[in-house]
Amino acid sequence: MATLKQVVDVLETLYPLRYAEQWDEPGLIVGDLRHDVRNIAFAADPSMAVIDQAIAGGIDLLICHHPLFFRSVHAVSGLGFRGEIVRKLNLAGCALWVGHTNADASYRGVGMAAADAFGLIEQRPLVPIEDPKAEHPVGLGRVGRLQEPIALRDFARRVADALPYTELGVQVCGDLDATIGTVAILPGSGDSLFDEVRAAGVDVYVTSDLRHHPVTDAIEQARYEASMRAADIELGRGDATVRPMFINTPHSAIESIWFQYAMGDVPRAVSEATGDIPTVRWISMNTDPWNLVLPSCGQER
Repeated sequence: MATLKQVVDVLETLYPLRYAEQWDEPGLIVGDLRHDVRNIAFAADPSMAVIDQAIAGGIDLLICHHPLFFRSVHAVSGLGFRGEIVRKLNLAGCALWVGHTNADASYRGVGMAAADAFGLIEQRPLVPIEDPKAEHPVGLGRVGRLQEPIALRDFARRVADALPYTELGVQVCGDLDATIGTVAILPGSGDSLFDEVRAAGVDVYVTSDLRHHPVTDAIEQARYEASMRAADIELGRGDATVRPMFINTPHSAIESIWFQYAMGDVPRAVSEATGDIPTVRWISMNTDPWNLVLPSCGQER
């Protein structure tokens, strides 16, 4: 059987750690490199419920998108849930490998998987990474166009239909009847890249965790700029389209689309490297923290 070391080498060829953001520390978090890997599971978050399901299923390697440790720690004792997760994984002989921003930026990674699922063609990275070793363009996010322009409301429905189920659903900011032809996508928290999205000149930006003030400022600026361009229409140049508009998705749901690629790519690459084919499964439980959404209706609009 393939060893954990061999599988990690494959993972870090598919999703190179050098693509990770400076603040990020993906890679092998828990595991003995000498152990065999027969069974691999994928999950968005290394939550306690996911860990328990992986162990109960006899999983040798759990591959998660979100890190167990976002920041430096000084103890993994039983005084906290992270220490308990490490204890459980070690006791069961289940390794944990994280592909975070490195998987976001990779070819057939998180960004590309979402862009493909939403029907984008002629794609390119939103924030390119220069890598002379890469056979395909890599980098954070994706920019592309739709095969045929459609209304914002229809594109939002396409996005919602492509996502794994969560209670949160999607939120839309913009003229629902506006025609959408070009799209930028960044799975995960994306309001730090508003400048890059505006520079891309796209009609709509699909991301997650959008906050009230940044989106309000961005759409008001877009409306203002569109009104300033209105005078150019009479002169036969420019248009008064408000761009970008926004679609806000559940964080873990949009990132989980990646597993539709990874569940085929990883065992195939392991087989090519070692001759062994591990079994794979997706622990698809909803790890979004919200389990009930109610409309606020205490006051009339």
